[in-house]
Order: sequence, then C-alpha cells, then structure tokens
Amino acid sequence: MGAGHSPESAPAAGTAAAQHKGRLVGALTLTVSFMAIEVIGGLWTGSLALLADAAHMMTDAGGLALALIAIRFAERPATPQKTYGYVRMEVLSALTNAVVLLLLTIYICYEAYQRFLNPPDILGGPMLAVAAAGLVVNLISMKLLSAGSSTSLNVKGAYFEVLSDMLGSLGVIIAAIVVMLTGWKLADPIIGAGIGLFIIPRTWMLLKQAIHILMEGTPPEVDMLLLERKLKEIPGVIAVHDLHVWTITSGIDAISSHLVVSDIAQARAILVAANESMKTTFNIRHTTFQIEDQLLREAEGQRRL
Repeated sequence: MGAGHSPESAPAAGTAAAQHKGRLVGALTLTVSFMAIEVIGGLWTGSLALLADAAHMMTDAGGLALALIAIRFAERPATPQKTYGYVRMEVLSALTNAVVLLLLTIYICYEAYQRFLNPPDILGGPMLAVAAAGLVVNLISMKLLSAGSSTSLNVKGAYFEVLSDMLGSLGVIIAAIVVMLTGWKLADPIIGAGIGLFIIPRTWMLLKQAIHILMEGTPPEVDMLLLERKLKEIPGVIAVHDLHVWTITSGIDAISSHLVVSDIAQARAILVAANESMKTTFNIRHTTFQIEDQLLREAEGQRRL
C-alpha cells in the first residue's frame, strides 16, 4: 500500500480574495467616506429609508474590513497546529457578513413598523440629493468588486452588500420623489422595509454557501459521478472508495480517495495520472490518494471473514 500527494498539495500562498485586495481597499475607502454623510443626512431629513441605506453601508464597511482582515490572516503561513494556515478565515468572514445582514433586516423591519404607527416629517429634497450621491458611490464600489465576486466567496459577500446598498439608494430616490410630489410619508418606511427584505434571498444564499464549505460539502461545480468515473478510467485502477471532495476556501478545492490497483508496481504512474486528471478536468490541485493493492486487499478481506 502507498500514499501520494500532488506537488501542489499545500494551499496556495494567495487566495482568490487576495488577488483583489487593492479593490477591496478602494471600496472600503469609498464606503466609509460616504457612510458618515448618509448617517448625517438620514438624521437631518428624518428618513428611515436613508438611515436603512446608511446602516447597510455601515455593514458594508464592516464586511469589507473583515474581508481584508481575513485576507491578511490567510496570507499567514501554516503551523503545526493549523496545517491549512488561516485560509478558512475568509469563509468565516463571509458567514459573519451574512448573519449581520439578516439581523439588520430584522431591525429595519421593526423600525418600519414603528413608523407606520407614527410617520415622522421627512425632508424630501435633501433626502434625494444624499441618495443620488450614494448611488454613484455604490456603483463605483460594485465596479471595483465585480471581478472578484465570481472567484472568491469572501469578495462575493462584500459585493452582495454593496449591491444591496445600490438597490437601497434607488429605493431611497424613489421614496424621496414620492414624498416631494405627493407628501405621502408612508412611502419612506415602506421603501425602508423593502430595502431590508429585498436582500434576504441573496444573503440566505451566501449564508448557505459559507455553511456548506464549513461542513466540507462537495463543491457545487464538481460532478462526483464524473469525477469517480475519471479515476476509474485510469489504466490499472480497479476500484475507487473513500472518495471525498471539499473546499478549503474560495479557489482551493481538495480531494482524498483510496485507489485499488491491479499492479502495485504501477502506483507511481497511476498517481501521476490521477493528479493530472483532477487538475485538468476539475481544477483540483490539492490531492491525496491512497494506493491499495488488489491482491492484498482481497487477502485482508478473507482474513476478516
């Protein structure tokens, strides 16, 4: 029997999110700069929709900061106590972002209910001006994060938060126009509640993805039946068992499996072929294969009987 690891079995020094660190810094700077303006504007105009959007920007700032902190931890080398290093911090960051957004939505809906009972006065003009400026800031941040959102769960979490803010800014603009044209104050809490409720499906999806990774579930892009078939197609492989595929962090998937072979002398060639197949077909570079000789396995099975 023998074991084999791919030459690239250790996680890469830079995770998917680390490649977009500069863009995250840019988005964080924009978000923090405008967050204060929206808070002041929301308090001045008395708009829940604007305050809700400001609260979202606050969570954006926290989420972006968490993402950058997670990247910094992910860059730290592995230790004997943490053999994968700290790359999972990115997933924990995304999980935290999702939980905070869900809690924030609950608070916004509660505040909207209170304002339905007692609608406050709202200054539509200043509310519209602040919301329009917020829309521009959010669109710039989305542009900065769009590329990384498809490769990193961490950046994806930050992108979703900025996306929700952009939609929130649109909602605030609509509410401001309604208030200015009709004087209908309830438009503000309705839009405020809508801003919170709109992001729940996306936030829930992000939460499920983060939990799926932490539970070491199979990456959604990996077809396990196809993967097992590819391994069985390698000359000399008789059977595949104890097959596991999981995600360490965004952009780094791993596989471990036992390969039963007909001739143990071909073990090295089989390992090379298995590693190459996983790399080219599934982009899995972190591999661990245990080679088992068919004759020894059968003999061990007979002894147990």
